[in-house]
Amino acid sequence: MKSILERNKDAWNKQVDNKNQWTVPVSSEVIEKARQGEWSVVLTPEKAVPKDWFPPMKGLKVLALASGGGQQAPIFAAAGAEVTVYDLSSNQLAQDRLVADRDGLDLKTIEGDMSDLSCFPNETFDFIFHPCSNCFVPDVKPVWKEAHRVLKPGGTLISGFTNPVTLAVDPEKEKQGIIELKHKLPYSDLTSITEEERVRLFGYDEPITFGHTLQDQIGGQIAAGFHLIGFYEDGWKSAGGINNLMDCFIATRALKPKA
Repeated sequence: MKSILERNKDAWNKQVDNKNQWTVPVSSEVIEKARQGEWSVVLTPEKAVPKDWFPPMKGLKVLALASGGGQQAPIFAAAGAEVTVYDLSSNQLAQDRLVADRDGLDLKTIEGDMSDLSCFPNETFDFIFHPCSNCFVPDVKPVWKEAHRVLKPGGTLISGFTNPVTLAVDPEKEKQGIIELKHKLPYSDLTSITEEERVRLFGYDEPITFGHTLQDQIGGQIAAGFHLIGFYEDGWKSAGGINNLMDCFIATRALKPKA
């Protein structure tokens, strides 16, 4: 039987084949504007990350954590950063290399599990960009611990994640326009529902998903040693259901204090 990592790698590779919106590379026009200082990116579905959440990009050592897909990382590289993209999906990383080769960008891609950054020494990066993706690991706490370890003192981590209430909702009734809580949190595709239900509701090729508590998402960053210095919520109206009633995504900005 395949592990969670293997299943999710296969699932995201197929998402690239299916042209999921988070796998479609940015255009050369977007890259050219970034070279001229005109750029924006998202951590969550809709809102652009505030520009004051970013340090000056020139020479900045950036880890794009679980952020493959040819979208944000090439923009950072075009803006002058030294970028490493770390992602589980080989096809997602290929999208970043496609943009880099097409537009003459210098960036590095490494395949791996966001919970294990052992290939990087302590205090390697100035800045970590971690968009909504930790819903695909069963335990988010190691993600925060590893991010803290590889970040330099005074560096920042910005991250996006899903409000777990979205996964507490009954998905069948949600399709009927009825918002009713059903699942206990934390949620897991592996234990909260059966495999037969998962395939019927979401499809066989969808990634295995987990709904982490806010205690682990926000408290986990604090426990890892971060100081939270920024926060906002975002919506995804096109997703429908509970997204029509509340903003279901969260973005945080966290500082690793200087010693």
